[in-house]
This record gives sequence, structure tokens and C-alpha cells, in this order.
Amino acid sequence: MVDTAANRTRAEHLGPQRRRPQVLDTALEIAAADGVGAVTMGAIAARLGVTRPVVYACYPGRGEVLAALLQRETDRVLADLSAMLPPPRTGSIEQLFTDGFRELLAVVQDQPAPWRIMFATDLDPVLSTAISQGRAQLSAQVAAVMRPLLVRRQVTDVDHLLGPLSEVFLAISEAAIRMLLDEAQHWTPASLAAVVGPAAYRALRVG
Repeated sequence: MVDTAANRTRAEHLGPQRRRPQVLDTALEIAAADGVGAVTMGAIAARLGVTRPVVYACYPGRGEVLAALLQRETDRVLADLSAMLPPPRTGSIEQLFTDGFRELLAVVQDQPAPWRIMFATDLDPVLSTAISQGRAQLSAQVAAVMRPLLVRRQVTDVDHLLGPLSEVFLAISEAAIRMLLDEAQHWTPASLAAVVGPAAYRALRVG
């Protein structure tokens, strides 16, 4: 009992600023193992081995924890998505799409937990606003990277087409991620990318 009290005292001394990343990491672990609904302040405290006030000192409640977690993971998704989009350079655009999807899906396979939260079919209602904001960020990022590609292809009326094309690309990406996360479908990043890469290329081939 003395050891437990000492551990909790040391945990409190970390301070909210240093503790917040640990709270989010723990929330992610719980969500990955048991679903978003299992993420509670008590569950986080128990897994961290601290008292609930330590967790509440970091975030006012589970809604704020989940929103902060989703924003952090959205930022990571944005970085991954930006890395896999075809850059404006010479070469086979279709192959760039395939290679990009393979890289993205490899990231999903290596770190599935945040993607399961982002694309959960039974998402916690408390995350609805954060999800909408996150997807708006994703759409804006896709549009920013796709614009020079469309300009290079001499597509007319880029501004008019950019919105729907970005949404099409995101829909294909989300479908691919869901299929990879569904273990019953037995896809690998390479085999799935070989299908969705050319499909995305054809879907976005306008002008």
C-alpha cells in the first residue's frame, strides 16, 4: 500500500503538461483493445496507476480526452496522407497512386489503433464534432496536394473540380483502410494497393 501511494505521489508530481501525452496514449490503448466506449476517466486512471484527480487535472472529462486524442491522431493521419499523395513530377501517375496506397496501407497495418478510431462504424457520439473537423482537415490537405497535379494535367476549371475529386479520393482511401482493417478479408497492403491504386487513378483522371 505504501508503494502504491508513493507511485501515485510521483505521478502527481509529473504535472498535467507532462502527463497529457500519457493520458492520450493510454486512451488510445483502451480504445484499440475494447472500443471507444471503454475509454473513461476511471479506466485511464486505473491503467496508468494513478488516481482519477490526476487524470482530471489533465482534461475536464472523457469528451475532452477523446477530442484531444482524435485531433492528435488526425494530425498523424494528415502527415501519412500527405506522404502518399502523388507529387507533381514526371513518371507514371498510375504507379504513383499504387505506390502511395501501398505506403499508406503499410502504415495502417503497422499502427491500426488510430485508424480504427478515425473510421469506426459505431463512433462515440461525443466525437461527432471532432470527426467532422478532422475530415474537413483531411479534405483540405488532399485538395492542396492535388491542385498542382490537376494543373499539370491541364485540367480546366480546377477550382470547380477540386472539391468533388478530393471527396472521391478520400472515399476510396477510407474504403481501402476499412478493408485492410477487416481481418476477415485477408488483404495485404501490396495486394490491396494493386487494386485501389489504379482505381483511384482512373476515378481522378479528368480533363
